[in-house]
Amino acid sequence: MGTVLILLGAPGAGKGTQAARLSARMGLRHISTGDLFRDHLSRKSPLGEKARGYMERGELVPDSLVLDMLRDRVAQPDCRDGYVLDGFPRTVPQAEALEKLVAEQGGTARALNLEVADDVLVARLTGRRVCRTDGSHIQHVLFSPPAQDGVCDTCGGELYQRKDDSEDVVGRRLEVYREQTAPLLDFYAQRGILESIDGDRSPELVLADIARWAQGAA
Repeated sequence: MGTVLILLGAPGAGKGTQAARLSARMGLRHISTGDLFRDHLSRKSPLGEKARGYMERGELVPDSLVLDMLRDRVAQPDCRDGYVLDGFPRTVPQAEALEKLVAEQGGTARALNLEVADDVLVARLTGRRVCRTDGSHIQHVLFSPPAQDGVCDTCGGELYQRKDDSEDVVGRRLEVYREQTAPLLDFYAQRGILESIDGDRSPELVLADIARWAQGAA
């Protein structure tokens, strides 16, 4: 297996947006734990129903649920040459489990941290609106407002604010990140595979820096 490119950063730092763009540029599969969760939620699988409560409260989904979903996904042929991972790992135990998984697959891993100030993160998250028809269609009341209020520009579906994007839950999500996820930076720095860049710039500038990093890591 090739290289696993891990994007790190607080909620709202832009991991999902940049991971999708990087995936297209590098020709690697984009693996989002958020997408895995939505798949299980839409099918109302037992794992999905367990995950739902944690996500709506802005808390981390337990490692056992995430790992079961992820292991099955990355074992598929389209991940053979490596993949871009966002939303995972979120804790040091998850990082340790991922390290073992990548080693078992004969691959290598590199990590990139997107640095964004808390006030910017709150503005990004609380203004985000998601299409109910297609969860991959996301708009923002400030940065990319829909032409018609509450209607997705892409497909005409209903736009809504996710429960975990409300102001109260966003605050809790950032607290959880600082407490449980930020230690990942030390974990990857100690292994010499971490780089950080400024994520509070235009998406194009951020992507250019990420692409340069990825080309050196692959």
